[in-house]
Amino acid sequence: MYSFKNDYSEGAHPRILNALMETNLVQEDGYGEDRYSLEAIGQLKQRIGRDDIEIHFLAGGTQTNLTAISAFLRPHEAAIAAHTGHIMTHETGAIEATGHKIISIEVENGKLTPAHLKEALDGHTDEYMVKPRLVYISNSTEIGTIYKKDELEQLKSFCEKNHLMLFMDGARLGSALCSSLNDLELSDLPNLVDAFYIGGTKNGALIGEALVICDASLKEDFRFHMKQKGALLAKGRLLGIQFLELFRDNLYFDLALHANKMAEILKDEMGKEKVKFMVDSPTNQVFPILPNSLVLELQQKYSFLVWEKVDSEHSAIRLVTSWATNENVVWDFIEDLKRLLKKYL
Repeated sequence: MYSFKNDYSEGAHPRILNALMETNLVQEDGYGEDRYSLEAIGQLKQRIGRDDIEIHFLAGGTQTNLTAISAFLRPHEAAIAAHTGHIMTHETGAIEATGHKIISIEVENGKLTPAHLKEALDGHTDEYMVKPRLVYISNSTEIGTIYKKDELEQLKSFCEKNHLMLFMDGARLGSALCSSLNDLELSDLPNLVDAFYIGGTKNGALIGEALVICDASLKEDFRFHMKQKGALLAKGRLLGIQFLELFRDNLYFDLALHANKMAEILKDEMGKEKVKFMVDSPTNQVFPILPNSLVLELQQKYSFLVWEKVDSEHSAIRLVTSWATNENVVWDFIEDLKRLLKKYL
């Protein structure tokens, strides 16, 4: 059984494991003040091209979202998110548990636009309702789409005019930046969002996300918030060492490129067989629509998520490729799919 369920089924890239082993017995300060974390922060600042940003390492995406969003918002303020957003669908009410409502907006392709934000503002007009204050987006999105530079510029402009913060979930940022349709650079992001994070967990690390705070007003006391939410790890070196290795050269981007390439093979080959897709995703998530009976047969050999029911006889499945996806298995999947398509179509 080979898994296409997610991009964190495997452990970590061997270089990261080697770096952890080689530094294992070196004594260091805790809570992210070790030499590796500090060096990784300096390295990331250089990559991003800004020395005035603040960077913190946290263990996972949900923890990063709830720590950052709850720190950035006052008690009566709310976040705006697409109805497909991770904080809406897969975080067990983590944001609401911190006392902040999420204003859900129905979208078609996983992405918010200024029109969506205006809809949220128009529906929350006075002190009898929560106050929209933070806009939550994901890049790549939960359905594999990406934000182009002009789209982020439009969102940022609207947010500035309407006193909104723009926060980007970057759990799959590597895949987004390495998409063939992407026109963004990592260095563009501080000018386009108020805070974002660089996902390591889904791109070759054991665990870890690097939160980048760009707006100076959001930096104050952030480590207090981290400690209160259980995000300030005593052995913070574990996170720093991994990001130091990921960005020592182009490893982070090389791993994302591999994941995207494997997804592109799946998408292109299925397209040749006239398979339709739920969404046109240019990243490492693919959503083919297949007969339910065919899906059941594929599940005898491959593991993946059945994403949503399309009609009584068809469902969209999600295939996720990773930094470690075996290309031979990708071609095996294609051959098995072709064989079954002859049977069911």
